[in-house]
Amino acid sequence: MSNILIIKHGSLGDIAQASGAIQDISENHKNDQIFLLTTKAYFDLFKKNPFIHEVILDKRLPRYNLIYLYFLMRELKKYKFSKVFDLQNSSRTTFYKNILFPKVDKTVWSSSITTLPSDKNKEEFDKISVLERFDHQLKESGLNTSHTLKPDFSWAATDISEIKNFYKYNKYILLFPFCSPHLTIKKWPYYNKLIELISDRYGDEYKILTAPGPSEINEAKDINALALLDNGRALDISQLTSLIKNSSFVVANDTGPAHISAHVGAKGLTLFGKHTTAYKVSIERENFKAIEVSEAQCDELYTPIEEMPNFLTSGTIFFTA
Repeated sequence: MSNILIIKHGSLGDIAQASGAIQDISENHKNDQIFLLTTKAYFDLFKKNPFIHEVILDKRLPRYNLIYLYFLMRELKKYKFSKVFDLQNSSRTTFYKNILFPKVDKTVWSSSITTLPSDKNKEEFDKISVLERFDHQLKESGLNTSHTLKPDFSWAATDISEIKNFYKYNKYILLFPFCSPHLTIKKWPYYNKLIELISDRYGDEYKILTAPGPSEINEAKDINALALLDNGRALDISQLTSLIKNSSFVVANDTGPAHISAHVGAKGLTLFGKHTTAYKVSIERENFKAIEVSEAQCDELYTPIEEMPNFLTSGTIFFTA
């Protein structure tokens, strides 16, 4: 039996995307112990993952903190990992490789760089979708992949019956009008208009909910939807996953909750400006689609929203901008 290390630091959407790759790594190493290196934000979450045996914390202190790096590398080396799957593929994890295994190839350290196609440079390779890159990386590392291209994040869900009973909701539409403060280009400004349209069309048939993150609770007061909290605190990732999975429909900006929605089978759509494409981030699934518009068109996006068909009762959810 060997020890296998997976590295995945974040972010939330990226972790949802990596769920299939993690499952494939585990299923290809059934007789081995699977370890995962991650950050504090996702440490407890990954402990729930059925395909991981042990989670190791990386505090991600500055690289010039030589004392921390020394103890982290000593911690990792004691497990004598026979294989490392770098699913973060960042400059930091490349730095770790150069310290831990400076001379090895893809047979020991699997990353997007060590498995780079011979006919592409890194810039060209990064233009293909996230899931296709994961799939190529694992196949080039000798793995069979059954789940990488169709990740299932449902393992993260938990029981939220107490929250449901407290807020007394049943059928609901879930909105995520938030985004990171430094990525305001992702924020669509017409959620209250959308709420009016939904209410006019469906009346009280669906409750309209939102689930703000810790830094979004005050902002949620400006949205005309019921903001779900757990004793005044933001829902944790597992609670959020359950809420999304059981929703009737989700509308979200390009954020972590949108990626969770895509990878738990939720029905819904996400709204994209020109910061990236739905293809590149692998967010479109059978039940979850994207509306993509340029920045110039973004202010007029309420028009296709207003003209949406009865998306909750129709069998398809394709929309055009």
